[in-house]
Amino acid sequence: MGALRRAALALAALLGVSLAVLEVHVGTSLVFSVEGQQAVLPAWYTSNSLNKPYVTWMLNKNAGPFQVLSYLGGVPKVEETDLKPRVGFLYSIVTHNISILINDTREQDSGQYMCTVNVVDDTIRLEKNVGIINLTVLVPPATPTCQLHGNAVVGANVTLSCSSKKGKPSPMYQWQRESPTLQVFFPPAQDRARGTLKLTNLSLEMSGVYVCRAENQAGSKNCSIVLEVHSTSTKAVIAGAVLGSLGALATIIFFAQKVVSYRRKKRDSQEEGPNEIKEDAMAPKTPSWARSPASDTMSKTSTLSSIAGTRQPYGARPPSDTASILTTTGSYRGPPARGGGRPPNPSPPAVNGTPRRRQDPAATPGSLPPSSLARAGAVPVMVPAQSRAGSLV
Repeated sequence: MGALRRAALALAALLGVSLAVLEVHVGTSLVFSVEGQQAVLPAWYTSNSLNKPYVTWMLNKNAGPFQVLSYLGGVPKVEETDLKPRVGFLYSIVTHNISILINDTREQDSGQYMCTVNVVDDTIRLEKNVGIINLTVLVPPATPTCQLHGNAVVGANVTLSCSSKKGKPSPMYQWQRESPTLQVFFPPAQDRARGTLKLTNLSLEMSGVYVCRAENQAGSKNCSIVLEVHSTSTKAVIAGAVLGSLGALATIIFFAQKVVSYRRKKRDSQEEGPNEIKEDAMAPKTPSWARSPASDTMSKTSTLSSIAGTRQPYGARPPSDTASILTTTGSYRGPPARGGGRPPNPSPPAVNGTPRRRQDPAATPGSLPPSSLARAGAVPVMVPAQSRAGSLV
């Protein structure tokens, strides 16, 4: 390098041209690296000065440029950035080689790197002392995910999908069917950008292992899926059986609840029936004889007993063929007198063994004529007549 420089200086002296112009050179303007590997950004400068240069490397991203590395007064300095533990000069600066090395590259290391050189006693032209290199860190695809969309039965259509969550640039996808029946697919059945494969009119022979490969410039990864084509839909049969069982169970529970509810209502109605008072029910009609006072009821009973137990003496006047009338008020009216005579006043019957005082029928306050009793709702009671021997006729 030193001999080449001296030869260039000698040639310049012969031609009378001054080479005292500082200039930065780059080996390439584009550098690609795979994530996790090393990246070298090649650069050097030319100058006739023997003084030590002032070198800076900056990274320009969307947020703006920031300094990552510098060389001043013969001492390199790494700035406080994400690159600090992974960046440095590749060679010694005295050789005019200002290339840098980045270890374990990451996707965020991508960007535009700008190198600037200044020498104290050298002439500087605009943009001649600056070198620019663009770094792109490639990211291999992550392991993709294979999925089946649709019901794999004979005659149906299904779609196989393949997707990788990581990759720079975006990966492309390729489907193929593995042995023993090797098959490669092409558009339009396969969409390489989206990673889908459409299989139409399925048959049992299309069953097998299908492999998807996601690939870009940084690498590739695979995933696989097993396609089993069935003659009938097993899932539909299982679903139908489950739904049928649930329906039968629901029906049984429904009718059981109805039966229990019916029996409970029937038991409650039987228990509450005797004690229940219905507001709309009609009160029972009281018989006309039940409306009489208690004394009248006792009088009727005693009168009947007295008549049944009294025997007329032999030779007495024969009773009339017309039966005596006992009214509902309890007053006893004997048989009518024959020949227009006044009817005899029999002795009043005894009540509970105590003879009752004879009262004048005309003076009795409770006595009413038959016409009045009929209008009041009294019911006549026929009492059979007695013969002379005391037997009923």
